[in-house]
Amino acid sequence: MTATSSRRPTAADPAVTGQAAPEDLRALFGQSIAVFASLAGPVHLVEAANPAFFAAIGQERARTGIPLADLMPELVDQGFIALLDQVYRTGEPYTGRDARVMLGSGPHEREAFFDYTYEPRRDADGNVIGIRVIGVEITQVKHAQRLMAEHRALLEQIARQAPLTDVLDGMARCIENLAPQEVLVSVLLADPDGRHLRHGAAPSLPDFYNQAIDGITIGEGVGSCGTAAHRRQPVIVTDVTADPLWTDFRHLAEEAGLAACWSTPILAADGTLLGTFAMYHRTPRVPQDTDLAFTRVFAGTAALAIERHHGEQARQAAEARAKAAHDELAKAIQAERRLRAEAEQRAADAAELAARMRAAAAAQAARPRPEHCQLGGTEGCTAPAEIKIADSWGDAAWGCTVHVEEALINVRSVFIANEQPDGLGAYLNR
Repeated sequence: MTATSSRRPTAADPAVTGQAAPEDLRALFGQSIAVFASLAGPVHLVEAANPAFFAAIGQERARTGIPLADLMPELVDQGFIALLDQVYRTGEPYTGRDARVMLGSGPHEREAFFDYTYEPRRDADGNVIGIRVIGVEITQVKHAQRLMAEHRALLEQIARQAPLTDVLDGMARCIENLAPQEVLVSVLLADPDGRHLRHGAAPSLPDFYNQAIDGITIGEGVGSCGTAAHRRQPVIVTDVTADPLWTDFRHLAEEAGLAACWSTPILAADGTLLGTFAMYHRTPRVPQDTDLAFTRVFAGTAALAIERHHGEQARQAAEARAKAAHDELAKAIQAERRLRAEAEQRAADAAELAARMRAAAAAQAARPRPEHCQLGGTEGCTAPAEIKIADSWGDAAWGCTVHVEEALINVRSVFIANEQPDGLGAYLNR
């Protein structure tokens, strides 16, 4: 707040002559968006005020002929009556900028901001006889500025793909900081089964309360959040001690020190339920315009963050499935290569055995039965030659039981062709 000077009034001014009739004031300020009131005497008696003044302080207080301190007792402790006393005493006007004032009391109390001026009213002799209050309420502008700044920061978080828990927690704290009165914010997320709500964010609610409502059923009469999710509509409970929606949760709210809860469903663009956004208060409260603005803006922001999170989860799941399929394909290719290598090795082994048989057959032509196994390959085999085998091409060889069995398994059309009766028995009894 800063002080400023005003021009010296002249005798031609209606306020100076004391002839400013209420109808003249109404004609001058009656339809203005500016707040105007004419106060008289050191007690600041409200002589006249325009509709904007009474709209600002509450229509239930639209009365004249009463001291301002009696009409608006909340101004006393906030210093505004003292400023009026100062202007009346000194005759110097006072101008306030971006002045914050709490108007009303109880459930209807609200935060407001004004640009205003207190101007002294004088009689013909220049004596101060009262004060003119002229101002413009800028509450919506102030709230919009703060709201836009915080909202922009949240959108940047979402764009950077910050974790959903961080975004929701930041959003809850943002609202709690912006709200003119203490408010506790909660975000519950719709469970994939579509029948329950799960904890999303609630930085200021007690842990026992968050744990108790984690997983609550979506349905009529399940507090504010369960009912809002069921109805797909906002549910405003101004006093949980008297509302039937809170019958089953009243003891829990009392333990947590909660007296009011306004819940709004968070819906996707296609109408799918994503969760709920709730604002709790410790005293019974009726929502003000600021509260409704918070709800509209941040419920939409939460929907954007949750949908973005679901999309990211779907993308990651698709990538995981693609990677798993790629890994399985790689395993199949490796297995096929191993089988092919094993088959090629078996073919090579069979060719080598066939070559041994041919070599043995050629050696047998010189002597009917060798002393040692002929099927040992380049390393040779010192085992006794016990069994004769042959193939369909007429090649024959003598070998030990080990190499004969290897040939029978790996070389096509190989059979035992022993010239002695005990040859087959030697193989069977190996």
